[in-house]
Amino acid sequence: MKFTDGFWQLRPGVTPLYAQEAYDIWPEGENGIVVTAPTMVIEKRGDVLNRPVLTVRLSSPLPNIIGVKVSHFTGGRDELGFDLVGAEEGHGVVSITDEKGVLTSGALSVTVQKGAPYGFAFEAAGRVLTTAGAKSTAHMQVRPDAQLDGAPVGNARGGTARAFSANYTLQQLSLGVGELVYGLGERFGPLVKNGQTVDIWNADGGTSSEQAYKNVPFYLTNRGYGVLVNHPGHVSFEVGSEAVERVQFSVAGEGLEYFIIHGETPADILERYTALTGRPAHVPAWSFGLWLSTSFTTSYDEETVTSFIDEMAARDLPVSVFHFDCFWMREFNWCDFEWDPRVFPDPDGMLERLHKKDLRVSVWINPYIAQRSPLFAEAKDAGFLVKRPDGSVWQWDLWQAGMALVDFTNPAAAAWFTEKLRVLQRQGVDAFKTDFGERIPLEVDYFDGSSPERMHNYYAQLYNKAVFEALEDERGVGDAVLFARSATVGGQSLPVHWGGDSTSSYESMAETLRGGLSLAFSGFGFWSHDIGGFEGTPDAGVFKRWTAFGLLSSHSRFHGSSSHRVPWMFDEEAVEVTRFFTKLKLELMPYLYAAGIEAGRRGTPILRPMALEFPNDRGAAYLDTQYMLGHDLLVAPVFSELGEVEFYLPAGRWTNYFSGEVVQGGGWRTERHGFLSLPLYVRESAVLPIGGRTDRPDYDYLDGLELRVYPGLDGETSLTITNPDGAEATFTVTRSSGTAAVATDAAVEVTTTVVR
Repeated sequence: MKFTDGFWQLRPGVTPLYAQEAYDIWPEGENGIVVTAPTMVIEKRGDVLNRPVLTVRLSSPLPNIIGVKVSHFTGGRDELGFDLVGAEEGHGVVSITDEKGVLTSGALSVTVQKGAPYGFAFEAAGRVLTTAGAKSTAHMQVRPDAQLDGAPVGNARGGTARAFSANYTLQQLSLGVGELVYGLGERFGPLVKNGQTVDIWNADGGTSSEQAYKNVPFYLTNRGYGVLVNHPGHVSFEVGSEAVERVQFSVAGEGLEYFIIHGETPADILERYTALTGRPAHVPAWSFGLWLSTSFTTSYDEETVTSFIDEMAARDLPVSVFHFDCFWMREFNWCDFEWDPRVFPDPDGMLERLHKKDLRVSVWINPYIAQRSPLFAEAKDAGFLVKRPDGSVWQWDLWQAGMALVDFTNPAAAAWFTEKLRVLQRQGVDAFKTDFGERIPLEVDYFDGSSPERMHNYYAQLYNKAVFEALEDERGVGDAVLFARSATVGGQSLPVHWGGDSTSSYESMAETLRGGLSLAFSGFGFWSHDIGGFEGTPDAGVFKRWTAFGLLSSHSRFHGSSSHRVPWMFDEEAVEVTRFFTKLKLELMPYLYAAGIEAGRRGTPILRPMALEFPNDRGAAYLDTQYMLGHDLLVAPVFSELGEVEFYLPAGRWTNYFSGEVVQGGGWRTERHGFLSLPLYVRESAVLPIGGRTDRPDYDYLDGLELRVYPGLDGETSLTITNPDGAEATFTVTRSSGTAAVATDAAVEVTTTVVR
């Protein structure tokens, strides 16, 4: 949101209250600092009269993280913030002199100079990370007729566009020369956010607009720090777009809280960010296999489902999960959590038959209750539905006729909802696709009194958390998995998320990847997308290229809107492509499963932007058409009909996974690939664990294990292989003059292959 008109002027209707000086600096407890910042320089006693003041509090919830809380009026009610699960007391060392106040946390410090002009600087290891200078901290008073650049964001058709406020609080932080900004959730435009206006407001807008399903008010830069704005509602970011030397973030209301998170590398920043907001949960090995869906509005019954599964098996196409989309329930009844008896007359028997085929089962749900559902009256009578201010149930006709919204701020409503899911789990359902959760209205009252504006984005977290915990309760920790569309801060702890409604084109395939890379920079460790695109039917070429890309993602699902996605409906080569890349993924399971464990331990995503994995390589800074899959595999999907790919290899030796050709990095390559190939390169000095099976993802990775040792410098490489059952073995590979020796702490046999 833009408040200024160029460098000198403000937009009509905007009255600023800028912090002008640090009038005094005091300790707050043993670990914090409070700064009084008047909105004019106080030169005489009379200047303190009729003078608004901003109060700035500095604290530290964890080492190397410093919080800043800016307040105008503090008498308002306590508002919802994110669940900072890792926050602790007792961090932060305070030093205050007559000239300045300093708060230090680990290697990070913030210094506030007393007097005018107001400002502060964040430093680490003797280097300034970012600063707040003149007119950087402000409270903005806005007339109703003010023009603040553009219409309200959100889904206007769905009635969820946000309203403007009479008051905003903002902060600007300096943006250095060559400093690049990443993150802010799932965004389908350019990976580097410089020059963009980004509104944090969940919306059901597909993958080809500025709207996003997963909005996260967290960004990081290539200068050693990240910023989390602790505001679950609408946050507007101007990333070098209003003041081109600064990043601005603003929120409605009387105050703003944010955290500066220091790390030497982007991976370090994500590690500390997820320590504060939640690490990705462990997901089961079976979920890494291929998911096959009914698709959305297609016609299907048990016979259709069985024919698809049997045909996949007959063609040697391993499937791990079968997904039933919306019409497993009867139309107009979503959600009633009852199988449509017209097409699934024996759901218990069907689920048992599917399990006997060694399949897991996923079903679609959403947090809405249609008026025709028998559950509507039940939930209304119990007070489990979100209400309007007049006490009536909030309803509309978009998506489902007369639908209402489950109020997850009410613990009893959450328990009621998840009990319906427990019944399904006991029936044989293994996972839930938690769709929707973005079109959350504003003219409502919540059970716990939460602000509707703050609940708009945070609703997705409550919804997904309720379902994920219900899965954990029934299946046990480590065996729960969602297929979720909406999210905000903390959503990374409730995997897996998929990219939303794409179209069936090469362009949409590319924008889907950009969304996944941006989400990875926002702390999400696991990610998927609809192979072939959701809307429309892809031509055979798009389907085959997307299949290769999708099976080189952490999670892989065939899914569409009005047409099925079984490969033989495209051409016979699509069957071969599916077989080839499915088996490739399954043989890589020891490697991918280890990468998933790392995501849970450190917060490092499986799908990694090149700038995350190679932060010191300026050639990698803007790349958004390729990625690292784990630490050692570089993937460049094919986004063209002719199969031509231009991609960048960082410095070092890289080995083509398929041909074994070793090439020197440090520049761009152009290759042309058939449908059974794409640029897949192995990093220098990698030791890649290759599994012994290609028929399923959840096997004994230590049985038949091969360690492929790729070209690199002499020395030692250690890696730990963890089985789905928890058994582990650590291997130490010693390279010397083109040979490799392997030592292990476990009684297992392993084959070692030196790739030359």
